[in-house]
Amino acid sequence: MGLRWTPQRRTLIDVLAATDGHVTGAELVERCRAIDPTTTPSTVYRTLDVLEDLGVVRHHHGPDGREEFHVLPEREHGHLHCRSCGRSWEVGAAEVAPMLEALRRRRGFEADISHMALVGRCADCVAADAEG
Repeated sequence: MGLRWTPQRRTLIDVLAATDGHVTGAELVERCRAIDPTTTPSTVYRTLDVLEDLGVVRHHHGPDGREEFHVLPEREHGHLHCRSCGRSWEVGAAEVAPMLEALRRRRGFEADISHMALVGRCADCVAADAEG
């Protein structure tokens, strides 16, 4: 891959190994700098690109457009984000299978749900508006 094994890259691997759930690149830079202040954002992002190519991390884009990373997801999943309250949920392949099949059948499109992020409104926010 052409990248040297540096102390900063080792720090990122250690930080990722201790991370549970989703984390932004900026949060990773901050966590790495707490351990090694010489860590640069470019090193973190270049290393994340390589790790994603290797299948160690996956990323998706949150509702604000920021990349969020997760380490070795147990299963392929996408994300739902409520624009009203800000909550997020993971959505598995089985749950979106009818949509994926429709895209495959109608457009010949094979979707990668790991990059799927749907923004809308959750049931609680819709109900609150209906009551108000």
